[in-house]
Amino acid sequence: MAQRGIQMDQENLCCSICLDLQKDPVTIPCGHNYCMSCIKSYWDEEDQKQIHSCPQCRHTFMPRPALVKNTMFADLVEELKKTGLQAAPADHSARPEDVACDVCTGRKLKAVKSCLQCLVSYCEQHLQPHYESPAFEKHKLVGPSKKLQENICTRHNKVIEIFCRTDQQCICYLCCMDEHKGHDTVSAAAEQTERQKELGVSRQKIQRIIQNREKDVTVLQQEVEAINHSADKAVRDSEKIFTDLIRLIEKRRSDVKQHIRSQQKTKVRQVKELQEKLQQEITDLRRKDTELEKLSHTEDHTQFLQSYPSLSHLTDSEDSSRINIRPVRHFEDVTAAVSEARDKLQDFVSDVWTKISLTKTEVSVLLAQPQPKTRAEFLQYSRQITLDPTTADSLVVLSEGNRRATVRGPGHVLRMIFLQLLLSSPPGSHSDIIRLQVLSRESLTGRCYWEVEWSGPRVSVAVTSAHRRRPVYETAFGNNDTSWAVYCLMNHYQFRHNNISTLISGPQSSRVGVYLDHPAGILSFYRVSDTMTLLHRVQTTFTQPLYAGLELFYGATAEFR
Repeated sequence: MAQRGIQMDQENLCCSICLDLQKDPVTIPCGHNYCMSCIKSYWDEEDQKQIHSCPQCRHTFMPRPALVKNTMFADLVEELKKTGLQAAPADHSARPEDVACDVCTGRKLKAVKSCLQCLVSYCEQHLQPHYESPAFEKHKLVGPSKKLQENICTRHNKVIEIFCRTDQQCICYLCCMDEHKGHDTVSAAAEQTERQKELGVSRQKIQRIIQNREKDVTVLQQEVEAINHSADKAVRDSEKIFTDLIRLIEKRRSDVKQHIRSQQKTKVRQVKELQEKLQQEITDLRRKDTELEKLSHTEDHTQFLQSYPSLSHLTDSEDSSRINIRPVRHFEDVTAAVSEARDKLQDFVSDVWTKISLTKTEVSVLLAQPQPKTRAEFLQYSRQITLDPTTADSLVVLSEGNRRATVRGPGHVLRMIFLQLLLSSPPGSHSDIIRLQVLSRESLTGRCYWEVEWSGPRVSVAVTSAHRRRPVYETAFGNNDTSWAVYCLMNHYQFRHNNISTLISGPQSSRVGVYLDHPAGILSFYRVSDTMTLLHRVQTTFTQPLYAGLELFYGATAEFR
């Protein structure tokens, strides 16, 4: 019975990694015990994962726990050793997942090494000849492997120990005399040494990338916290501002209502006072009319003549019209003023919302998105553009659902002739005093692409950050720092920005493509044909929404596709 208790103690005090009595036992946070050297080696292999686990319960720890010797456990091990009984040999039987010793008969033990020359796996006992006998001195021992047969040439049934650099494959020595004759060959060990060097370099690169990515993850986490903090503050501040704005509007609504009611009472009181005065005059006049009627029937000549002067006399006020009723608007002017204020507020709120919608939190460490290269890739960002009639010059006629612009107008003959005389002048010169321009209705943000089909002597395909709610844009496209334009002329192109022109050579095309990556600050113009030919690319920072623009000359037509 005592022997059985000692056996149970031995099993409980064995390390589940080496299966021997624990040496310098330590307890990890989950409660399991191991030899200090065993658990250190086990965790050293997991260091790259940065997550360490218990070999028994698989509980994970991060960061790697510090190891402290379990003195009580160590004392138990020492007490067991003092009994004079040898610990029962650990069970090294091979489990299904282990590599079994090929020499053992009956109960197979777990292999500890495999020999690449013998192509046999050995347990600790059967491996001893490889350590003791000079005959095995040159044999290559590796960790136990189940894939030893892969080291045999299937053609010659010989050990594969040569690498053919010409065909990039492992071969045996007979292959060198056969189909690999004359090839660049080296020993597999030499090639492995070279590849190990490359592997070391690759690992260094990977580890450097991992470190950079870990830093990026930390930065992104900080960015998330900053975004959340900023968003929460913006919501609180916006709520307060909108509450103040609503209170102000409510107060103004109450003031307007009170003003109208006050004016209403005053005007009604004045009208009623006048109405009462007129009613009194009507009563007096009717009384006088009755007296006159009575006098008209008097037969006494003397009495008639004595009474007539006083009764027949009428004052100027009684004889003239005291009220001149004119069509009045009463409070319609107040309604018009409030309506105008509402329209202005709507425009202001719309402009503010556009600015808010463009305010984005960009994370600088993110990799830039690849730019499209083929027309099919550009068309993935295709944006339907329509023209805003309120921005069109009187000579610009829109059609095709406000997607096509044409210059015509027989009622402006002199202006047409003047335009024709100016066609030979370069863009941005004195011809800019007349601008047949029109802007898109839509504001452009994000990534978008559109094409313009054009014909005629000259068309300007432009992008601008300034939108005007009136027919004429303030200057020719490309003459300031808020617009970028490609001028399509009869035999060449010109790019213009901030009053500086750049000549673009190359074959003409009737179609120009425009690609905008607003967050990245990229604006590109392309000649569209069978292929995409870059005309000009702009790299800048856009802080406002952009609008597509067209500038046409007499006889020109342009249409968004």
